[in-house]
Amino acid sequence: MGGVEDDEPASKRMKLASGELKSLSNGSSLTKTIVGSSRDLMARPLQSEGDDDVVGSKGVIKRVEFVRIIAKALYSLGYKKSSARLEEESGIPLHSSAVNLFMQQILDGNWDESVATLHKIGLKDESIVKSASFLILEQKFFELLDREKIMDALKTLRTEIAYLCINNGRIRELSSCIVSPSLCASVGSSNRDDARMKSRSKLLEELQKLLPPTVIIPERRLEYLVEQALTLQRDACIFHNSMDKEMSLYTDHHCGRDQIPSRTLQILEAHSDEVWFLQFSHNGKYLASSSSDQSAIIWEVDTNGGVSLKHRLSGHQKPVSSVSWSPDDCQLLTCGMEEAIRCWDVSSGECLHVYDKAGLGLVSLYIWHRGSRELIEALPGHSGAVNCVSWNPKNPHILASASDDRTVRIWGLNGLQMKHKGAHSNGIHYCNGELEMKLKA
Repeated sequence: MGGVEDDEPASKRMKLASGELKSLSNGSSLTKTIVGSSRDLMARPLQSEGDDDVVGSKGVIKRVEFVRIIAKALYSLGYKKSSARLEEESGIPLHSSAVNLFMQQILDGNWDESVATLHKIGLKDESIVKSASFLILEQKFFELLDREKIMDALKTLRTEIAYLCINNGRIRELSSCIVSPSLCASVGSSNRDDARMKSRSKLLEELQKLLPPTVIIPERRLEYLVEQALTLQRDACIFHNSMDKEMSLYTDHHCGRDQIPSRTLQILEAHSDEVWFLQFSHNGKYLASSSSDQSAIIWEVDTNGGVSLKHRLSGHQKPVSSVSWSPDDCQLLTCGMEEAIRCWDVSSGECLHVYDKAGLGLVSLYIWHRGSRELIEALPGHSGAVNCVSWNPKNPHILASASDDRTVRIWGLNGLQMKHKGAHSNGIHYCNGELEMKLKA
């Protein structure tokens, strides 16, 4: 499906495409009626002649599909004349006359005619026909209500929409609009003319998603295929280590071994003892390191990749085990072994606050308020020192903690009910509001 065989010359099809049916993307309606005989309404596969049915060296790209997708991309990019010219020269229309007529009827609000045309397009899946008819008649229903034709809207709901015997929940919602017209806005209606035209264009977009791609080519299909090809090339690149924006359509993507940083450029020797942890800032402009020498260092990364010492952070009385950047990279946390956490200003190197947990013990998890710097919660549960904590970046109600007691605890909201088969399963123990995973040696 997707094309028709008709007696119209290619030049007439070009005028139809460029003049009578405007691009969906601008939301405008059609200006003239498309005339066609009833035999033109049956959509049949587009055909090409001779040995030119395929293009490309592999013989897997069908010429008709290829030309139609290019024409669709040209229309989407705003090159309507170029697309129409392509249709004329190739003799391959983007849409069949039946589909063109159908689209015009939708944008012009000829609902009964559009439903009739839908049945003549030649769709084999009756469920698609019913679903598309439901969307069309729903739009008809809303526009009748907008014009305060309540009885006509009620008749459409009872004799046309309900007759389809699908989506009963939506039918109840539409019925509520009859009882209380004020609900129409929330259900999906607007009485302004410009909004009505936009809603018709939106309806056509929904119908495009519903109808088979052989009938109406999906929006941005060519872009999707090209992006897919680039993604496959990137994933197949063994040494890929470059930005996606550096990929080009002109050549196949390939990163050489030289893209892997494998040569020492600098050796930073400002620490006087073992370096235990380091982390780049989110913006890549800084590097923070922590050491057994009881200090942390903020390094600055210049535009050429050179690294220089910016601030030495002193104040801890024991080795500094880890560092962590704030989301905006303006502050840095440093954590000492069995002692306080310090917050530093990245710009000045000044210590802004000391989060002191003295007397609270090392086997609990502590949550501090970043603004007020007050201790909000002390969460007991681990039987050994807590070594690491990670907050779920997508779900603020979940965090994880790791401990010397050989467990990882997943923390959640109080009263959270988790479904599980038993109290213990595969090294997992369910607690009230939390999940504990035991790591077996």
